[in-house]
Amino acid sequence: MQTFILQAEYLDRLIQAIRADGYQVLGPTLAERAIVYDEIRSADDLPRGWTDEQEKGYYRVKRREDDAYFGYAAGPHSWKKFLQLPRRPVWRAQKSIHPMQITAVVEEAPAMAFLGVRSCELHAIATQDRVFVDGRYQNDSYAERRGKLFIVAVNCTSAAATCFCTSMNTGPKVTLPNDLEMTEVIDGENHYFLLCSGSGKGERILRQLPLKRAGKRHREAERDSIQQAVKQMLEGPRSFDSSDLKELLYRNYESPAWDQVADRCLSCANCTMACPTCFCSTVEDTTDLSGEHAQRWERWDSCFTADFSYITGGPVRPDTRSRYRQWMTHKLATWYDQFGTSGCVGCGRCIAWCPVGIDITEEVQRIREAEKP
Repeated sequence: MQTFILQAEYLDRLIQAIRADGYQVLGPTLAERAIVYDEIRSADDLPRGWTDEQEKGYYRVKRREDDAYFGYAAGPHSWKKFLQLPRRPVWRAQKSIHPMQITAVVEEAPAMAFLGVRSCELHAIATQDRVFVDGRYQNDSYAERRGKLFIVAVNCTSAAATCFCTSMNTGPKVTLPNDLEMTEVIDGENHYFLLCSGSGKGERILRQLPLKRAGKRHREAERDSIQQAVKQMLEGPRSFDSSDLKELLYRNYESPAWDQVADRCLSCANCTMACPTCFCSTVEDTTDLSGEHAQRWERWDSCFTADFSYITGGPVRPDTRSRYRQWMTHKLATWYDQFGTSGCVGCGRCIAWCPVGIDITEEVQRIREAEKP
């Protein structure tokens, strides 16, 4: 695969080439004191020179010492909000027409280009693909949006304190299919991107850019930049062995560790809303005051809400202990039985956006310690 150099001053040329190809470009922007994903019309919309600081229950943006465009980790948003919509209409019914007419709502999906997709997020999208596209029951809304997607992946060159993708084997180097792969390199006054295509669509975009062939020293700079992120995570407090998580959690279904985390957990569902792989949803029916018109909506839900597991007689999981155990055991263990992979990609969002600072990596360690004699 041929690697090319795109000088940072020409980054806008890349964005405009993708837009001219008919895509709505979505990527990182600085808004609401966070780095969030929104529409990108030019390189000026990107969070140039900004990064984020993250810890348990803590998130702040701050200025970098350089002008990196992608020098941040993971914000509160994930790409799933553009693929699995937070709320969408399913059907509409009209009683005044005889016989009563029920019409499925089919919304044409836009052609979207995701700019700045990290390796962990590529794994998250692949995980949701298994649920909504590859499974027995396909979500047509998701499948149509996914089918029109153009992905510009970006290798991570720095990690937040909450990142642990190396433990989950999901990054920081991009390993899954994409249309374009980028690595941002800042070497003194030299600021450039290393680019390579992963599809015919990506190759078509590359042909429109002022590129130079990358040499050995450029590829070494790329490797060293990615290795810096690896080192930060391996030397950090959240590096752990994930190879036996399924067996560990199955052995400890009645561990006292569940009681300890339940004393802190608020069942607020922040972790599931921020998580890029959580896919739980529910449906709600609404009518107008006359009773002539009704609608059914699909919206995000969470295993932390009492109504989610409610059946005749009450909820299956009536307390916080059972809900947290369900979430963590599904994410790290039973997900393997369903989809052949972990449901966690190590992005750290659930740690940063938990209001009481619950850390899933600490809970894994707590369960390990609790089963020791």
